[in-house]
Amino acid sequence: MGEVVSRDALAARVKDAHASGRTVAFANGCFDLLHVGHVTYLEMARSQGDALLVGLNSDSSVQKLKGAGRPLNPENDRAAVLAALQAVDGVCIFPDLRATAFLALAQPDIYVKGGDYALQTIDQDERRAVESADGRIVFIPFVPGKSTSSLIERILRL
Repeated sequence: MGEVVSRDALAARVKDAHASGRTVAFANGCFDLLHVGHVTYLEMARSQGDALLVGLNSDSSVQKLKGAGRPLNPENDRAAVLAALQAVDGVCIFPDLRATAFLALAQPDIYVKGGDYALQTIDQDERRAVESADGRIVFIPFVPGKSTSSLIERILRL
């Protein structure tokens, strides 16, 4: 199981993995209410490399991305839950709306995105950050009907 790492420790972590011949996969997101869709996605992301690092949107970036009232769980709680998953080797909180600066720092071998994206529709700055470090981008399908938004809607109907 993983641990929560600082941005300062992230580059060293990746360098150590590369020095030992391991490939590093990277996934990122809000991961507000962890559900089977998230877990499946992270397990599939982990299968792409020898180690999986997860970039976690900070509370302020989640609020900007998802709106008022989000996140439901604070960033340190979300990070601890993610780090406890067997598939996750490390979690690092990042404050930006997009993962561009984080990707430039992490320099993953593989950047994993959800199936609602394609090479042409992902943030092109993120794409350039990955490709400039000789990384590749992999798209993983969503688990149908599983999302934090649908969980919130279901709870509100109770």
